[in-house]
Amino acid sequence: MPSTDDEVPLVRLDEVQPGRRVKVVHLKGRGRLRRRLLAVGMVPGAIVEVLRMAPLDDPVEYRVKGTDYSIRRCDAHLVVVRFEED
Repeated sequence: MPSTDDEVPLVRLDEVQPGRRVKVVHLKGRGRLRRRLLAVGMVPGAIVEVLRMAPLDDPVEYRVKGTDYSIRRCDAHLVVVRFEED
């Protein structure tokens, strides 16, 4: 019997709408951008809350480990997440 985690689909962080909470599963990318994402707390297992989008939908504001960050959608596309159970 598959675990509950296997049943929840994986999505990219840039696809998540404001008001949702997700858990980081994996980071794609390399170099400076990957280090920046890790530095703001986008590590596997971290809970991320999508707060709001800018007027033109870019950047998007996220809350990670109690701190708010604005991240461009193209950078958020590198973060693979799983929705938290409501």
